[in-house]
Amino acid sequence: MEVKNLKKYYPIKKGIISKTVGYVKAVDDVSFSIYPGETVGLVGESGCGKSTTGRSLVRLEDPTSGQVIFEGKDLASISKKEMRELRTDLQIIFQDPYSSLNPRKRIGDLLAEPLLAHKLASKAEAAEKVNHILETVGLSKHYKNRYPHEFSGGQRQRIGIARALMLHPKLIICDEPVSALDVSIQAQVLNLLKDLQKEFNLTYIFIAHGLGAVKYISDRITVMYLGKIMEMAKTKEIFEHPMHPYTEILLNAYPVPNPHMRDREQIVVEGDVPSPAHPPKGCVFHTRCPFAKDICREKVPELNGTDHLIACHFPLSQ
Repeated sequence: MEVKNLKKYYPIKKGIISKTVGYVKAVDDVSFSIYPGETVGLVGESGCGKSTTGRSLVRLEDPTSGQVIFEGKDLASISKKEMRELRTDLQIIFQDPYSSLNPRKRIGDLLAEPLLAHKLASKAEAAEKVNHILETVGLSKHYKNRYPHEFSGGQRQRIGIARALMLHPKLIICDEPVSALDVSIQAQVLNLLKDLQKEFNLTYIFIAHGLGAVKYISDRITVMYLGKIMEMAKTKEIFEHPMHPYTEILLNAYPVPNPHMRDREQIVVEGDVPSPAHPPKGCVFHTRCPFAKDICREKVPELNGTDHLIACHFPLSQ
């Protein structure tokens, strides 16, 4: 998948006639590529546009502009009928493992629904597939007659993963799949995702706040702030040689087992994240960056580089 200049703006309406007076720029000119079989981590503070980016890639949100090229087709411009045909290759695991499951349906029916909706199997074949996929994600096939409320959070997330796998997709958007789980359960789910990736040759976009989970599962990491990409590189490179001040700040916030052994210099950041309805001119991070200069307040930095991409006028390595 190749994402080119993706934008998602939400109109701000006021008055009796709902006149548009501005836009919330949730995703603003985002471009990156995803290669088969890899995991790309998407990290940043709350409200930076991570989840909106993921939802826009699979057309749960219609992009305002830009291109999402998947196997030669632009998902941002094709019809709903054409998009429906591609749904089998694109799936999403939602953040909340409870609200994403219909509480009035049994698990077996929830898992069989994608196959029946796309007419890919008979009811008998779908039931057999449900048994197999439940065991694949570590659940008993006898659970298929239970309702979502009868499961724990970790079990519900496994069900969400199972549902995403039912159609044998090529790309799965993992929208903070472990953020609502206990640490021990997080490890189980992450290991499950890695095992399934090898077994089914899956490609992941892994959206998360915690850098620990992203470091463990991702091949490359994309750092976002206020709807824009700040930095993108291989996971090891991001953790060992961060070049954007914002990335360094995120790494400083990453907990280590022994804080006295922290080997990186602390960068102090002040202020709150600006509103995406009124983003700052120039570099969107300049209002909180301790290294900002006049050019940062006037000119938007371009995302440049080869293997290590960065959008900053004064990278930390220079």
